[in-house]
Amino acid sequence: MNKRYFALLWLLAFPDYSGAPRASAQNDGSPLRVSVVLVQLSVAVTDNKGNYVSGLKPEDFVIVEDKIPQKLATFEEGNEPTRRLIDISSSNSHSSVQGAGKAGSPAVSTLADTLTGIPGAQSGGSNVFVLFDTSNYMYRGFVFAQDSIADFVRSLEGVSKVALYSYSRNLSRVAPLTPDRSNVLRGVRNTVAGDDAALYNCLLLTVKDAAQLTGKKAIVVFSNGPDNASLVPPEDVAELAQSTGTIIYMISTQQAEAEPVSTAVFERMSKATGGKAYFSRSWRDEKQAFASIRDDLAHLYTLSYYPQANPNRGWRSITVKLAAKNMQKYRIRTRDGYRLLQTRPSGAGWQPTNVESASQSPSGTQ
Repeated sequence: MNKRYFALLWLLAFPDYSGAPRASAQNDGSPLRVSVVLVQLSVAVTDNKGNYVSGLKPEDFVIVEDKIPQKLATFEEGNEPTRRLIDISSSNSHSSVQGAGKAGSPAVSTLADTLTGIPGAQSGGSNVFVLFDTSNYMYRGFVFAQDSIADFVRSLEGVSKVALYSYSRNLSRVAPLTPDRSNVLRGVRNTVAGDDAALYNCLLLTVKDAAQLTGKKAIVVFSNGPDNASLVPPEDVAELAQSTGTIIYMISTQQAEAEPVSTAVFERMSKATGGKAYFSRSWRDEKQAFASIRDDLAHLYTLSYYPQANPNRGWRSITVKLAAKNMQKYRIRTRDGYRLLQTRPSGAGWQPTNVESASQSPSGTQ
């Protein structure tokens, strides 16, 4: 178990695997910083046939966190502009943890409040990270996968920026987050198949990049096989994505589906973050999966709120419902909670002060 926590801390502290010197964290006695928490939710609403329900209004949604009713701060439907519902500056008076701000009390925040440093990171808009499996699992279907990803990138509407990352044993930021689709498409064509697959290591680093962004953000993973080289367990990746409001969509192939463990992990991870998992048996299925994700992103409701006073400093559960009785028949898909993470001021950026609590899965899976 200790090895697991050390691996998570090592990956977060040294995301580029370069071995270059990094600024060190301050001493353990340094004060902790207070950050106001803004919780963001991407919510899909569908009927019993799977059709998206549009035209809902802010008052149609009821959000409860740890059985405490919440008040929406912003609201966005699909690709429409974000609507501010309350004066956000006045919300700074809300304390997310009882006692926060008092002398000697720890600060807590979501990662979106504390991580900085990725070029192009900014507030607002919709941002998509494509994580492409370029491991040796991809030799047979590599060209077909490139075509599917290229079509997906071209078809994205209402998305502010797109990034293309690839992974085998290491993560490669082929095309950092950019509004320039042509740059991403060039990156797709320049990728080559390589080594073993360290999916969860590289997905964790991608989630960390996405965590700096506010607004709707998603990671679309294309994987052609199981993970055979990671140090980080998938439960850690899923919880970090949940706590930062990052949706994970998984597109995998029949080869990965043949391994029950990978199938279960992919489904569990995507569901925990409000995304979906797809298992393609042909290149046509791959294209259909990408099209389904594109439609899902275009129909999501993006809600945010500042939590009411809550003494819970660990995992906070979230329930989203529709207020009207005639809407109870609709289905809601979103993440079911998040974990507050303590932070310290540091030249190295975000530093977890409690690695153990950040490594435990709320669903009980190990």
